Amino acid sequence: MTFRTLRDWLNWQESLHPRGIDLGLERVRQVFLRMDLGPPPFRIVTVAGTNGKGSSVALLEAVLNTAGYRTGAYTSPHLLDYNERIRIAGEAMDDEAICRAFERIDRAREQVSLTYFEFGTLAALDIFYHGGLDVVLLEVGMGGRLDAVNIMDPDVALVTAIGIDHVAWLGSDREAIAREKAGIFRSGIPAVCSDPRPPASLVDHARLLGTPLLLMGRDYGFQVEWANPACPAAQDSGFSPESTWSWWSKALSYENLPLPRLTGAFQVQNAAGVLMVLQTLASILPIERHHIEQGLRTMQLAGRFQVEEAPVTTILDVAHNRESAAALAENLATWKIPGKTHAVVAMLADKDMAGVLHELRAVVDTWHLSSAPVERGADVEALSHALGEARAGMVHSSSDTVADAYEAAQSQAEETDRIVVFGSFYAVINVKQLLTGQRQKFTVQSDPI
Repeated sequence: MTFRTLRDWLNWQESLHPRGIDLGLERVRQVFLRMDLGPPPFRIVTVAGTNGKGSSVALLEAVLNTAGYRTGAYTSPHLLDYNERIRIAGEAMDDEAICRAFERIDRAREQVSLTYFEFGTLAALDIFYHGGLDVVLLEVGMGGRLDAVNIMDPDVALVTAIGIDHVAWLGSDREAIAREKAGIFRSGIPAVCSDPRPPASLVDHARLLGTPLLLMGRDYGFQVEWANPACPAAQDSGFSPESTWSWWSKALSYENLPLPRLTGAFQVQNAAGVLMVLQTLASILPIERHHIEQGLRTMQLAGRFQVEEAPVTTILDVAHNRESAAALAENLATWKIPGKTHAVVAMLADKDMAGVLHELRAVVDTWHLSSAPVERGADVEALSHALGEARAGMVHSSSDTVADAYEAAQSQAEETDRIVVFGSFYAVINVKQLLTGQRQKFTVQSDPI
């Protein structure tokens, strides 16, 4: 099958496989072997976790690029353009390169059915194999053990914070979910965990497999030196540029590092795990302190407490589980404003909607609910019920579209107010399109998010 445009390829992929999400490695590995790419000519870092994956990949990418290494990064989902998912040296691949990769995959797969995500994963690998790269960063889409990126053996694995998400596929508690995340571990290959409270199942799996597991607080750690320690709010904030942090491992330490560019104390936790990953690779990919500092100052990640100076200050955050919602609430509470906070929310029906809304109830003044325009999306009735269950306040407007919900929030907001958009990637995508005047070029219905 051959298509002329990237849009046509992606629309076809949406309907190619009978299930949008179909975890497992057999089909994707079969096609990968048929592509006959051979052993990877680059080092691989695989990143799994519930929260912090994107931030960790963004910092790894920034530091490694700054150090002069030719770096590939595969992440999901995208906010505006599918091309954002596959990057070389920080630049998104163009349509033509991705279409050529899709053609090669389609020829190799013969009659094997692939999901949208599996097609994208193989395209990223195909492009990276032909890209003359030093190192490739692979972000797991869901779980780890059965995620398509796990066909590749990493040189180091990173597991970030583990929370409750994707319970229908991964399990309903942190122990079960951690077992799935630990599926990216390999015998004798180092792994880093940046969750300060790693579930026992993760540690046990590493021990049984013979994976050298580096844990926060035991093998490495960090300390933030706040610019205003007398102010409790300052201790939960990444807003103060005068604050610094230190990092240590058994072999190395850094003092007075700049805080990550991304807002939130939890971003320092993510950065600490990244520095441990970089240290495990230091004999192969050496870096200097100034590369780390530059990476911390320049890292970028759309949709994570992203502030847009619209007519009313708007914050875009893809928080969609309880842990990420708590981090968003912490950032909002720290950033004091004279006015009100208006929330625009759209969520997927398989998320802990009441739990997410409960975390934000202390920092939100008005609620503007929208249906999520995707198959797994919750309608406003379900979201309204969840708001009541969370005892988070009353519904101020209900809309069929996120754009309408955002406009309803704008109509109520004063100059000193702010609007926060959260609950799903879909909510953020829709408002980002509205603010930039762009239409999203490609669907994301089948992403495991």
